[in-house]
Amino acid sequence: MTNDELINFKLYLITDRKLFSDNSSLFTAVEEALRVGLKAVQLREKDLGTRELLDMAYRMRELTRAYKAKLFINDRVDIALAIEADGVQLGKESIPAHAVRKTFEDKLMISVSTHSLDEALEAERGGADLITFGPIYHTPSKIKYGEPIGIETLKKVKAKILIPIFAIGGIKLDKVREVKEAGADGVALISAILTAENIKETTKEFLRLVK
Repeated sequence: MTNDELINFKLYLITDRKLFSDNSSLFTAVEEALRVGLKAVQLREKDLGTRELLDMAYRMRELTRAYKAKLFINDRVDIALAIEADGVQLGKESIPAHAVRKTFEDKLMISVSTHSLDEALEAERGGADLITFGPIYHTPSKIKYGEPIGIETLKKVKAKILIPIFAIGGIKLDKVREVKEAGADGVALISAILTAENIKETTKEFLRLVK
């Protein structure tokens, strides 16, 4: 299977249950996005214990499978394998991409969170299938990664690596064209969809813009 067949999505939704009053509301929100054509979700609930995360992961796997969407689990390769997720999202503190690739070969797609050209190159060399790159714009969820990287850096990275790049960080509807023109293959979002007044319509519009 080629990379293009593997990555059949351009919009990548990342969860944050803290935006909701309870977990059920998060699942409802994700399902609204899936219902109108979202094809990739990352379960990213870093502070949860193993059992609680596993419970959420099983439920999210059931939901994404019903809509033929891909599911990535943040950091936890063990949970990704246990629930038969499609992939894993690796960060700086995670097991490196090359170790996951060597151990599990093609059992899991590998997405790596990157914040510089060096990190993007390392991810590609390590066998990543795609990277998220950012923060492109200012966003509260990425404050710890410092100042926004900006569009020019995105262009430089796109010129150097071959695997798909998903721009992340503060991307609203009015910024999609700019990141696409800079070379982003897709966009990764949290609050732009999950806190939208109308999740279905907002997701539809993002899907239209990223095509």
